[in-house]
Amino acid sequence: MIYQLFVLAGLALFFINLILNLATLKKPSRKAAVPPDQPLVSVLIPARDEEENIGRCLTSVLNQDYPNFEVLVLDDNSSDRTAEIVGGLGEKDKRVQLIKGKLLPDGWAGKCFACHQLSHNARGSWLLFIDADTVSRSHMIRSTLHLAILNNAAMLSGFPRQKVSGITQKIVIPILFYFLVMSWFPLWLFHSWKKPGPTLAIGQFLLFKREDYLGIGGHESVKSRIMEDVWFGIEMHKQGRRILSVNLSGVLTTKMYSNMGTMAEGCIKWFYSVSSLSPLVMVGSVLIAYIFFLAPFYWACARPINALIAEGFVMDWGVIVLVQVAVILLMRVITDLYFRGSKISFLFHPLGISFLILAVIVGASRRALGAGVAWKDRVYQSISNIK
Repeated sequence: MIYQLFVLAGLALFFINLILNLATLKKPSRKAAVPPDQPLVSVLIPARDEEENIGRCLTSVLNQDYPNFEVLVLDDNSSDRTAEIVGGLGEKDKRVQLIKGKLLPDGWAGKCFACHQLSHNARGSWLLFIDADTVSRSHMIRSTLHLAILNNAAMLSGFPRQKVSGITQKIVIPILFYFLVMSWFPLWLFHSWKKPGPTLAIGQFLLFKREDYLGIGGHESVKSRIMEDVWFGIEMHKQGRRILSVNLSGVLTTKMYSNMGTMAEGCIKWFYSVSSLSPLVMVGSVLIAYIFFLAPFYWACARPINALIAEGFVMDWGVIVLVQVAVILLMRVITDLYFRGSKISFLFHPLGISFLILAVIVGASRRALGAGVAWKDRVYQSISNIK
């Protein structure tokens, strides 16, 4: 009974945190004004074997209603038609510049080196790094730039709308990108501090004020990090620069994974990298996920509903477990509605949490064993100092 009350109290705190996050999370406005000085924005896109995505991405960027921007795409030694597609669009629109990527040097993660090269060619006073699998609404640059300037942010990032296909992605992605983040991290508190507080950055969209980007050393400061977005947040916080995490679902969509296999690889890669922060943090995260977001479903099965009905719903631990499950599912529904996520994900919540816990175990084990991970046909191992 005491254990179940403890779990219920913890879920109540997670629920309050989620509501406060969703209530205070800023979002770009379609009505945002263009800054009076119209600063040049450099849209920087690293691309490696992105022939299926790069055309849609570039077309959406070129349709922006902001009057002063350039687009630089770095072809990171692709083996497909990525460069050809970018070159063709560049011939039609001079705002697009194709850059041929150099060979990856030792000690650099692939995406970090691609973005490093892009930044050296950019002329803008604001640098916007987006992934090649994103699609932008026409007011994306104008509205996010307005929000960054209004909040004096050195870096703005946030949560795009995640497009999914297939039942597995519909189950897992909303949990990973929305539910766990909104439940666990007190973004509402970090954003309310007078001094810049720690917060989250998501690499699909990173908007920097140029002077602040250079002030922390740019991508060279995170060159050995597979998940450079997480480490950008850490570096910015260390140097007292303000980071703003916002709801980008109204201005940016992305489809990260094409199937279950690539999704599993992506999750394992993410947890492999995060495990370098602290093994204890990873162990603690797995325990929290199990105790608060998975175990209640196990206990609900262990104390069948028919037994409770027969006993007249006597106030014992079985009733408390049912309340726990109800709170979790309510949190899932609220989050999924807010971010316009899958309408069925909450029904398979235990499977999604189990999948992520397994991905944590595999990712952490690969790091411990020095096995490394593969991404975009590149293998990263601890012996290469890529973390």
